[in-house]
Amino acid sequence: MNQTLRAARLATFSFFALNGFLMGMWIVHIPAVESRTGIGHAVLGWLLLLLGGGAFAGMQLCGRLTDRMGARRVVPAGAALCSAAVVLPALAVDAPTLGVALFLLGFGNGCLDVSMNTHAIQVERGYARPVMSAFHAVFSLGGVLAALVGARLITWGWDLGITLTAVAVTGLVVTVVATPALLSPRGGAPSCARSDATAVGVATASTGTAADGARPARRRRTPRRVWVLAVLTLLLMLCEGVANDWSVLHLEDVLGASAATAAFAYGAFATAMTVGRLLTDRVAARTGPVFVVRYGASAAGAGLAVAALSPWVVPALAGWAVFGLGLSGCVPQFFSAAGHTEEDAAGAHVSRVAGLGYLGMLAGPAVIGPLTHLVPLNLALLLPVALCAAAAAAAGVLRAERPPASGAAPQPASSGTPSVDTARPGSRYETDAGC
Repeated sequence: MNQTLRAARLATFSFFALNGFLMGMWIVHIPAVESRTGIGHAVLGWLLLLLGGGAFAGMQLCGRLTDRMGARRVVPAGAALCSAAVVLPALAVDAPTLGVALFLLGFGNGCLDVSMNTHAIQVERGYARPVMSAFHAVFSLGGVLAALVGARLITWGWDLGITLTAVAVTGLVVTVVATPALLSPRGGAPSCARSDATAVGVATASTGTAADGARPARRRRTPRRVWVLAVLTLLLMLCEGVANDWSVLHLEDVLGASAATAAFAYGAFATAMTVGRLLTDRVAARTGPVFVVRYGASAAGAGLAVAALSPWVVPALAGWAVFGLGLSGCVPQFFSAAGHTEEDAAGAHVSRVAGLGYLGMLAGPAVIGPLTHLVPLNLALLLPVALCAAAAAAAGVLRAERPPASGAAPQPASSGTPSVDTARPGSRYETDAGC
């Protein structure tokens, strides 16, 4: 394995962990920021929409910017911006200043999110096998680290400004250390790609670009397939948002569990999701992304149905865990498929998927909340069950053929080269024993 590619993968892990850590440290200190600015829960809820709006804006801007300039330049810029912006909530003194701070923090988060996922796709292309889910697992681990570190610093009585400044400095240091290992925009990940003409043909067919990496002069429309992937991401990230916001309340309000026991609902979900993402790449390499999404989303729906309908706490906890395990590998498959559709537009395509997915995450509480005025909470949770079923039914979109390169003839079936989607059922990678 090429050492450059290994180093790039490690650097990508670093940025995913950093992103999870930065946002986790903000989340841990939300109560302190709320108290410092003197706002209530209702005002905070509205201000958090600015965080989401900033993230969406950052994703859309940096998607095309990454395609133009390369992830090697945009990733460190996004990481530096997100690191610096995490200090801003500590400087806010009222609702308007906090709103500005949250918008800028969200914007930096969106820039880093899209650019690092685009670079992850570049690394995955070099490995010629699935590696995306592990990056998302490390993001979750960064959030866990933030919870542990943040809780300890709070018990030590650290000042909010000092804590977030230290976090920002840590983020900038990680950015400086990890940036040199990032891949260049073109040809930076050759180690697992076959060097003969056949391999070039496969890479060209899978990405829709000329082999020399030339960028088109005209702006192209986003393929319909990418929009389908984006909608599926929205559906499943809405389900994830439901777990984040309603799992604990479900056990406490519906099943009458104590607050301490109810907390295990989200813990079971988050732990299962992290473990699942650490394992998904191996499963996807053997079975293909269609299998992962079809059976993962089906398992997630079944798990949530058990949790929603069970009158007992233990089966409900198990249901939330299965829900997290089933969802764990699905969204990374959509990110990866979108980025591999057209190599020179990977950033723009990832921004579409990530942007709609982020809106889905925010929509979780907004959708379930009003439903609870019509039906009990446990019955309202059957809506994400239906969304999981819809995603499972649509998993075949991951098997769709990539368009051939502009001006290049499609690969003939008799060439002996497997199609990017037929080397394994639902797979977008050619078989390469050396990788």
